[in-house]
Amino acid sequence: MVSSLRLPALTSLISPSFTRRSTVSLRRRLHLRPPLAAGFSAQSAASSPTETEDRVDSKKSGRVQDRGSTDRVITPRSQDFNAWYLDVIANAELADYGPVRGTMVIRPYGYAMWEAIQDYLNVKFKETGHSNMYFPQFIPYSFIEKEASHVEGFSPELALVTIGGGKELEEKLVVRPTSETIVNHMFTQWIHSYRDLPLMINQWANVTRWEMRTKPFVRTLEFLWQEGHTAHATLEEAEKEALQMIDVYTKFAYEQAAIPVIAGRKSKVETFAGADKTYTIEAMMGDRKALQAGTSHNLGQNFSRAFGTQFTDENGLRQHVWQTSWAISTRFVGGIIMTHGDDAGLMLPPRIAPIQVVIVPIWKKVDEKTGVLDAASSVAETLKNAGLKVKLDDTDQRTPGWKFNFWEMKGVPLRIEIGPRDVSSGSVVISRRDIPGKQGKVFGISMEPSILEAYVKDRLDEIQSSLLQRAISFRDSNIVDVSSYEELKEAISLGKWARGPWSASDADELRIKEETGATIRCFPFEQPQGTKACLMTGKPADEVAIFAKSY
Repeated sequence: MVSSLRLPALTSLISPSFTRRSTVSLRRRLHLRPPLAAGFSAQSAASSPTETEDRVDSKKSGRVQDRGSTDRVITPRSQDFNAWYLDVIANAELADYGPVRGTMVIRPYGYAMWEAIQDYLNVKFKETGHSNMYFPQFIPYSFIEKEASHVEGFSPELALVTIGGGKELEEKLVVRPTSETIVNHMFTQWIHSYRDLPLMINQWANVTRWEMRTKPFVRTLEFLWQEGHTAHATLEEAEKEALQMIDVYTKFAYEQAAIPVIAGRKSKVETFAGADKTYTIEAMMGDRKALQAGTSHNLGQNFSRAFGTQFTDENGLRQHVWQTSWAISTRFVGGIIMTHGDDAGLMLPPRIAPIQVVIVPIWKKVDEKTGVLDAASSVAETLKNAGLKVKLDDTDQRTPGWKFNFWEMKGVPLRIEIGPRDVSSGSVVISRRDIPGKQGKVFGISMEPSILEAYVKDRLDEIQSSLLQRAISFRDSNIVDVSSYEELKEAISLGKWARGPWSASDADELRIKEETGATIRCFPFEQPQGTKACLMTGKPADEVAIFAKSY
């Protein structure tokens, strides 16, 4: 049992009553359930000695939350994007603060989004030949020290265990920040011959990184992720693997999350500590900041040399293995929120949504209730049998109008309304979350199972496609092509992404970061043809890079 968790002695570690068919959308004030015990903008000072990003920004906005009030406010995105984000997480019941500063409790609705990500990726990992397993979360500190750039890159974020069972440990332990080192330790014991290769595994786990400024889902001390690790006989095989996995992530982002990421290679400055190359998918959030949504690393032989991970090749010679690692985390949930949400709250792509269809029965008289509820239950059963995720909100403590706004805030893609007239006509009313008001509402959709099922599935597909196209348009309209440093600075000052030719030095890249706050997000895989002139030096450049401020 671990009795004490101490941080390394590093100076860098300082630490929402309506009419029957109301289409009113309460976009700024939702009359919902009482606020959380500790809202994301009012975490207990006792458990939060240092300031997190959300607390700092909330103070700047001057917002005050009354814990006894039943009014839940969603700040408009255009007014304060960070406050909007925190309000949505709290109101939609995605997560809450843990008692330790910078940690979060993922609530069922938020965890269901993570499960949707897991369900898709788990299939893809197995299709590409990977097996799931699990490694311990405690790693000997000496493992971290073996790869020089790795320890240098992670030291400021390490949490160390120094006492266990009431005694000082002979060797301090690192609480897993990532698993390359312990994976290599085990690979060294499992890999002996070329017949043992490739070795391709994945684990779903938690990791701990002692962040100075935290933001729910986006950056927390502890988070959930999957991390893949592979070992190969050749550099070419490792490179193919690293590119294959970033392609899996790219397809997931587009096809499931409706997020049009830009895939590419990280600069040397931004490369993962201990990797030869890092590939990334970069997503533009609603505030136009970039989110690194997934990475895949070609580790070369850096870790295998440090750990002596070798195999005997077909010629009987001893060789070091070539390795990769790759990961997507719960940060992606934050990306979905910030890409698609609006002033009413969440707007979820149907393939990710925990609830795809919510059914709201409506009645005024007692003698109408049974017929309406029976019809609503029948519709729910029909859609569930069609493989859809359905919620029947048959509670009678809240008005239909309140329910409309509550489920809108939760981002449910489709709402079905059923009242006495609908029961008589054998039809329903269907509203789309992505098209507000009357434009998104269609009357008279038949309850006949085959008709209703086909209609609902078609609308869900339309919403999925619509959200992706909307995000693509937003992204493309906010990327500016630049040919000089002055143009880059102007684009960044306007909150845009800048795309321009680059062949300058690491020092020039760091200068841009210091002077503008922007970094090279990636060198996109899709590159314009021909030689260009570097925006910084004027010298020939073969590639364009994308610069942006990021999370």
